[in-house]
Amino acid sequence: MTQETPGTSDPTIGPSATVDAGSVRRSAPFAFGSGAAIGLLGGMIGLGGAEFRLPVLIGVFGFVALQAVIMNKALSLVVVLTALPARLLGVPYDQIAPHWPIVVNLLSGSLVGAWLGATWATRMRSRTLYRVLALLLVLIAATLLLTHVGTISPLGITGPWQVIAGVAAGVGIGVVAALMGVAGGELLIPTIVLLYAIDIKVAGSLSLAVSLPTMLVAFARYSRDQSFRVLGANKRFLAFMAAGSIAGAIAGGLLLGVVPSLVLVPLLVILLLVSSVKVWQHG
Repeated sequence: MTQETPGTSDPTIGPSATVDAGSVRRSAPFAFGSGAAIGLLGGMIGLGGAEFRLPVLIGVFGFVALQAVIMNKALSLVVVLTALPARLLGVPYDQIAPHWPIVVNLLSGSLVGAWLGATWATRMRSRTLYRVLALLLVLIAATLLLTHVGTISPLGITGPWQVIAGVAAGVGIGVVAALMGVAGGELLIPTIVLLYAIDIKVAGSLSLAVSLPTMLVAFARYSRDQSFRVLGANKRFLAFMAAGSIAGAIAGGLLLGVVPSLVLVPLLVILLLVSSVKVWQHG
């Protein structure tokens, strides 16, 4: 039996993508507004919002699983590149530089994981990929709840075991980030705090340093698949959603802490769980 890759037979990878999916749903104002709303939600808890954007790309804008992942990865890259200079204003380089071994440790696993994750995504049947994405949304929901409502304490691992744990964690995070098209900060930040006992603000900056090369590796792997053409077929949509995502993330960052985590995070967790059910049903 031939293996079906998501998006191979879907019209949205061709030049008439926006017409087939409906010009209203993928119109510039709707793309910008959706990106802004998602960026705002993510920014209010210190994230880029890619975990919320993925189910919207599938459920609202009608991209099939692999196309949605590739679109999400492209948008996440833009948001991370924008966040890097802004992050350096909040956490200066001299606070980050001494921790370069942590970045190297995690990257040694995450680059491999990103390539593997992207390879698996391009080879999975569409139905399987939808269900994997649904389960990963549940994982992200659980992580959000744990890290933003619970307490994270360093594990106290040192020496060679810390290095081994860093590589293993990097592989797992790289796989998840590639499969979902996210930067992986929602998993990287708690991992850095747990394994290396780093302050959470510095951990946020270090996570970006790990995320960017990891995302580029996954992006390079996805570029070899025919579904990558979805980016060229939806350039206008992508540009407006990226602009909205950046604007929303900045606004959300300014509102960080305005809504208490005990109120906001459970609502976002419920949103992710509902999205997970919807994505599963797509399969």
